[in-house]
Amino acid sequence: MRTGRSVVAAVAAAVATAVLLLGVGAGPGSAAEKPAVTLSKSEAGKGGELTVRGSGWRPEALLMLLICGEASPAAGVPGGTNSCANADGRAVTTDAEGRFTRVLEVAEPPKPCPCVVHVATVQGRQAAVDAEFRVAGHPVAPLPKPAPDAGRLAVMRSDVRLEGSGSLLTWFGAPESRRVVLKLGNLGTAPVVDPVFQVGTSHGVFSPLWEERRWRGTIGPGKEAEVALDVTLPAGAYGDYLVSVKYGTTVMAAQPWGVDRPWGVVLFWVLAAVVVPAGLFRAGLAVVDRLRPRTGAGAAGGRRRAPARHRTARQKAPAKTTDPGPSARAGAGGAEEPDGGPTAVLPLPWFTPDSAPAPRPAPPPPTFPHKQPPGTYEQAAHGHAQVSAPHESTADSPTPKGNP
Repeated sequence: MRTGRSVVAAVAAAVATAVLLLGVGAGPGSAAEKPAVTLSKSEAGKGGELTVRGSGWRPEALLMLLICGEASPAAGVPGGTNSCANADGRAVTTDAEGRFTRVLEVAEPPKPCPCVVHVATVQGRQAAVDAEFRVAGHPVAPLPKPAPDAGRLAVMRSDVRLEGSGSLLTWFGAPESRRVVLKLGNLGTAPVVDPVFQVGTSHGVFSPLWEERRWRGTIGPGKEAEVALDVTLPAGAYGDYLVSVKYGTTVMAAQPWGVDRPWGVVLFWVLAAVVVPAGLFRAGLAVVDRLRPRTGAGAAGGRRRAPARHRTARQKAPAKTTDPGPSARAGAGGAEEPDGGPTAVLPLPWFTPDSAPAPRPAPPPPTFPHKQPPGTYEQAAHGHAQVSAPHESTADSPTPKGNP
């Protein structure tokens, strides 16, 4: 009896442990639980409201809710988000247990039904769930069937990269160019020859600007190839850009691209702001200096110079050796040195040797005539006779007393 009770107790403990483990493994937000979506309605018209509930998602994950056409839960959304009503989509964040509840307004997608409510993660590990839904009053059409022998390209690796670098011209605002490189594989049963891709660049919240790029080559069924496509930005572009590659209607890869500011353009405008005003200021000073009136020393200095032949003649004219005397030197503008010697008197520049004024005649030497006969001074002045010593005349001598 005791042995039987022990066996029963052991079996009960094992069952309880198994139930506990199963309960923990199936709990909300666990790794074993897959993302799921439930809808409050299976059909609603445009403008109605639909409550979407989810569970099993990553905690604190950002999700996007869209109503898409030409889709089914089994095939997903073959046309990508181009088949969805993107303008009427809603975002939601899961709680700590991976659950969410969100009210979604019903809108008509751009493609006909069958329609689904597409729920997918925005960041981190990709996960998506499609729940079947019918939009009342929206047209319905069968899903397009892909050709059985058509090639189907897919990204085999996530190491999308940009190759290339800028140059000195891009430092001055020239267009930036790179090559986006990605690894593609053909999952179809037919080869893909010279596929045409669309490369788009977007800045901020703006939509990409798509440009067609043809890759020359062939990717056989089950084969892989490295595809490089050129991408170019407009001149003077800088900031954070996103480069996207699309094949058909599917966006295959996206790569961020940070472009530096063209500092050469900034330096050019700084120099222009400094050099141009300085040049205008100097030109204005030159115009004012040329237009202002000349007076005084400025007017004399502004006279025209004598011709070269006159300057040559003036330079070759011999210097005069005659000494006009102190008075003449003083009258001609000369000056005597402290020791009595004469200083050099240079002719003024506006006089030629022929038109220079003649020096003044020297005055007669000084004499001291006290009492001389009338003819003696005149003779001495003209240099014809020697000056004799003065003598007393009889008329001036005193008369002796007693003589009449």
